[in-house]
Amino acid sequence: MTRDDLINFEKEIADLFNAAKIRAPVHLYSGNEAQMLDIFRDVRAEDWVCCSWRSHYQCLLKGVPPEKVRDEILAGRSISLCFPEYRVVSSAIVGGIVPIAVGIALGLKRRGEPGRVHCFIGEMTSETGIVHEAIKYSSNHGLPIRFIVEDNGKSVCTDTREAWNQPRLTYESTPHPMVTYYEYQTKYPHAGAGVRVQF
Repeated sequence: MTRDDLINFEKEIADLFNAAKIRAPVHLYSGNEAQMLDIFRDVRAEDWVCCSWRSHYQCLLKGVPPEKVRDEILAGRSISLCFPEYRVVSSAIVGGIVPIAVGIALGLKRRGEPGRVHCFIGEMTSETGIVHEAIKYSSNHGLPIRFIVEDNGKSVCTDTREAWNQPRLTYESTPHPMVTYYEYQTKYPHAGAGVRVQF
């Protein structure tokens, strides 16, 4: 999977959404292809990838065939893509994937199985109590997990830094060994592809 493959996949989904072919929300990536390719250099077949509602790139990079991802999106499941056979799960609930990811990591450790969990969250989610508690628990118990904070500044319609009156985010200003933080600019809105679609 190359940078162009990722970009072309999202463009196809954006075009389908704007043509009212997808009767459900979509959350698209753009502008972070280099970061995602770099992150996935450290993701192995036995690893789990846990995502929120923006997860097309993760599915593709974990090896889910593009046609399977496309079919699920066309069926209205863009924001809750789950392919357990590829060890990919997601949740459309803000913060909902975090305890699931910690539970998977705890299970791997207790059973002595190989693998690691890679949990993707947005910058607003990263400032919630559930994330701080999950990171503390995972760190204190030595769980095989890392949290990837993706900061696109979208946070639905509320600026995260303004909401918390905090010029720099927690994991932006205080690095943690279990956290990978990166910023990117996207051309897409928080949801949809820029056209108001009436079904």
